[in-house]
Amino acid sequence: MFSGKVVIDPESCKSCLYCVRTCPKGVLGTTGAVNRKGYQYVCQVKPEDCIGCAMCAVICPEAAITIYK
Repeated sequence: MFSGKVVIDPESCKSCLYCVRTCPKGVLGTTGAVNRKGYQYVCQVKPEDCIGCAMCAVICPEAAITIYK
């Protein structure tokens, strides 16, 4: 089980959903809330399932996701 931390900067997220589609465990999803730019930002919907693969951070074009191990 991954014991690190996934941090998503909601203000940098543009809701492209690349990270949501890339996550092998379905950890990420969107919120009903929007950031200052008007985008529904991504959050962890199942953080307990995260394996720390960092695929979400690698694919994010806005570098809005950071993985701390």
